[in-house]
Amino acid sequence: MTTRGVVYVHAAPPALCPHIEWAVGGVLGLPVTFQWTAQPASPGLLRAELSWQARPGTAAALASALRDWVHLRFEVTEEPSAGAEGERYSCTPTLGLFHATTGVHGDILVREDRLRAALARAATDPATSVTQEIQSLLGKAWDEELEPFRYAGDGAPVRWLHQVV
Repeated sequence: MTTRGVVYVHAAPPALCPHIEWAVGGVLGLPVTFQWTAQPASPGLLRAELSWQARPGTAAALASALRDWVHLRFEVTEEPSAGAEGERYSCTPTLGLFHATTGVHGDILVREDRLRAALARAATDPATSVTQEIQSLLGKAWDEELEPFRYAGDGAPVRWLHQVV
C-alpha cells in the first residue's frame, strides 16, 4: 500500500541543502536531488519541492528527519490512504513543529478529545479564549509565518520520486 505526498522546503541556508537531500533520501530509501531555487521572501535562502510516493507514515518520518535544523522552514504533506488519514507537518525556526491530521480534501481534522481539551483550557484559563484554542488546533500561527514563503514558491517546479519497496 502506498500514498503520496510533498516535501516543501520553504527556506533553507545553502550549506544545509545537501544535508536535507541526504536526510530525505535516507527516509525514502533512494538518493534524491532537489531543484533548489532562490527564495524571494528571504534573500540568501533557497527553496525546493519534492513529491514522493511511499508507504503511509512516511510524512512523519520525513518531518522527524528535518525538524531539528533550526534555520529550516518546511512542510511535509501526506495524502490519506486506505486505513490512514492524511497528515500535514509544518515547521518554522520560531514555532517549531506543528502536526495536523487531514481529510481527503486537505482540510484539517480535529479529534474530539483535542476539542474537549481546548474547551476545558479556555474555560479554566482567563487568558485563553475558545478562538485562540481553535486557532492553535488549526496551526494558524504556522500558516501566518509560512504564507509569504508559500506564495514566493508559486509556479516552482515539482519533481516526483517513487520509493522502491
